[in-house]
Amino acid sequence: MAESADKLEPVIVKKYANRRLYNTDSSSYITLEHLAAMTREGREFKVLDAKSGDDITHQVLTQIIMEEESAGGQTLLPIPFLRQIISMYGDSMQSMVPHYLEASMAAFTANQVKVRDAMKSAFGNNAFPSFEQLAKQNMAMFQAAAEMMTGRAGANAGTSGTTPTTPTAPQSADEISTLRDQMAALQAQLDRIAPR
Repeated sequence: MAESADKLEPVIVKKYANRRLYNTDSSSYITLEHLAAMTREGREFKVLDAKSGDDITHQVLTQIIMEEESAGGQTLLPIPFLRQIISMYGDSMQSMVPHYLEASMAAFTANQVKVRDAMKSAFGNNAFPSFEQLAKQNMAMFQAAAEMMTGRAGANAGTSGTTPTTPTAPQSADEISTLRDQMAALQAQLDRIAPR
């Protein structure tokens, strides 16, 4: 019983003037990356200013988002969205925006779970390896067709003595039929869960 009560209690993290973060649960200094990992794992935490005791969780979470957005790669917050958020400050609807965004993210998460479940039911636990295998087969067929069109298929067969590194195309019509059936099942699943 005490264990479930512990899980409900957020970890207290203290932020010191030197910008160091101290996890009181593990008695160790941590980084923003640690807090980002805790968030992804669903672990609740509260960040307190070590001197004043003020709750600064919002500012720290915003800082984590800024770090993630500037880390390179693909961003989650497109520029038009950011501009819309900024334009809402001071607007009469400002108080409604947080509730709307929270509800939108909850709906997105629920839909994400439904899509994952549909993928699992259509392909089993290894849905993504099936797509990877299909992609490899498509690339192999494309490469074979390109070699046939350029006339290099016969020339490559006996010149180097090495075996090709790309996988070969499906060997039977049964394999292709199975792949088509799996894709049709996936499409049917998506059609059932898609909003009308």
